[in-house]
Amino acid sequence: MRIPESELIINADGSAFHLHMRPDQLADRVILVGDPSRVALIRQFFDSVSSEGANREMVWFTGEAKGARFTVLSTGMGTDNIDIVMTELDALANVDFTTRELNPVHRTLNIVRLGTCGAIQPDISIGDFILSHLSVGFDGLLNWYRDRDKVTDPAMEKAFLEHMQWPSNLPLPYFAKDSQKLIDLFSDSTVKGMTASACGFYGPQGRSVRCPIAIPDLVDRMASFRYGPWRFTNMEMEGSAIAGLSTLLGHEGITVCCAIAQRHAKAANTDYKGRIADLAKLVIEKLASI
Repeated sequence: MRIPESELIINADGSAFHLHMRPDQLADRVILVGDPSRVALIRQFFDSVSSEGANREMVWFTGEAKGARFTVLSTGMGTDNIDIVMTELDALANVDFTTRELNPVHRTLNIVRLGTCGAIQPDISIGDFILSHLSVGFDGLLNWYRDRDKVTDPAMEKAFLEHMQWPSNLPLPYFAKDSQKLIDLFSDSTVKGMTASACGFYGPQGRSVRCPIAIPDLVDRMASFRYGPWRFTNMEMEGSAIAGLSTLLGHEGITVCCAIAQRHAKAANTDYKGRIADLAKLVIEKLASI
């Protein structure tokens, strides 16, 4: 099947439209970060860089660390950006950019989002590394894809809607499993997490500065939700789309975040770059072992 020019836009230099990356420049190990400046922070741990590029908030390089090849890429904030990034990464891996047809052999990427989050349970501390075993989207993105029910837990979604008394005018949440392969890789050095991805930082995460919000006790309601062994641990803004789209596209995807806010204690730490550097070293070491 040939993919039309309007559906997959390829730049004149043979690169993906938004990422400005060519297929030969993509490594099998991919580290995603939200903040473009975090790409430079991670770059200091690399032995060499073979290619790099930038377009808007998407800054990237491909290089070697600990004997393994990685691509490090910033996505900007939000699952809408993840929709672009995941689709173009998959195209770079699995579409022939000359013929516009699928490659005969599927290429699987190992994708780790390295981010920050707010913890919502009292026993999770600022500075903890939380690994998303299950990612919950409040953004509605995965609902635009036909097979979303194949990679989500509808029964858990129903229980959550009832517990939260979810307003009918908000997007329907989806519960997507993260990569078991990557869970096994990181479990020994992280807190087990069920992570909510919100479509904003303030109202959608239960924060109110001046504008009243639809669910004032959002965090408390989430913190009290239980489904078998599961409880919500943290909130961020991208992980659910990575988990859901990775599974739909045949990749391994997961999110690991450093908690920089404690919503239960109403505390936050803005001096967290050192802890992010520690997390970056951990992610590089773990992924290099694959």
